[in-house]
Amino acid sequence: MMRRPSLTPAIVLIGCLLATAGTFAQRRYGGLPGASKAFNVNGKYDGRFRFVRLMTDCADVWRTPCRYYLGLPPWEHGYPLSEQNLMQIMSSVTALDPHVEDSMVLAIQDPELSKYPVAYMTEAGFWTINDAEATALNAYLVKGGFVIFDDFRDPSRGGGGWGNFESNMARVIPGAEWMPLTSSDPIFHSFFEINDLSTLKQHYNETTPPQFYGLYEKNDRSRRLMAIANYNVDISDWWEFSGQGYSPVDATNQAYKFGVNYVVYGMTH
Repeated sequence: MMRRPSLTPAIVLIGCLLATAGTFAQRRYGGLPGASKAFNVNGKYDGRFRFVRLMTDCADVWRTPCRYYLGLPPWEHGYPLSEQNLMQIMSSVTALDPHVEDSMVLAIQDPELSKYPVAYMTEAGFWTINDAEATALNAYLVKGGFVIFDDFRDPSRGGGGWGNFESNMARVIPGAEWMPLTSSDPIFHSFFEINDLSTLKQHYNETTPPQFYGLYEKNDRSRRLMAIANYNVDISDWWEFSGQGYSPVDATNQAYKFGVNYVVYGMTH
């Protein structure tokens, strides 16, 4: 797995960086049309940090069909502008020096995943898992990988909600206990000091406040956090539309702070 570099803070106001997200990026796998920035998918591994998005299967067994948004598979929602914008922020405020011109899109069981310490999955409420994925994701997490689960919610809004996600993860790590996170958990202090989780504003599509859950090694809070689940919130949506004028700057800034902390924690633990 890729070596975790040291990270040092830079004195930069995130609000000054929002201009980097001024247009929709052209999507490699379909999606919204529009002016494109230079962006590639799955560049050759070179040791530098790349944002990894996990591809997942879905089944139309829920109230809302899993391809409800533009006919896209759930894993693609927000791709690639969310990660492109977040990596531009990471490049500006940390010494991580990530790739901003491309990212990775990998199947969970792809052996290449082991080269990347941090991975991201969206719409886990629609996720259907198989035995190969369960085995591969277990190996990734136990080896030291960190996964960010984002953008899923109560099943009344579509998908299988928390129950589907928790059932899948029980196949990945039997006996896994998802613990409610608080502002005292180390991940919220890995770069920015986030002392109040309610500063992440309720998303305009959500009906309940954001909730954060963590999976610690051996269900022990004194050990490494292996995964974080953002429930009833879509943090990446703030990243994706940060330059579109749809969202308040202060709310977008907070979402970037959470994202930066997640990546820094994953790279340093």
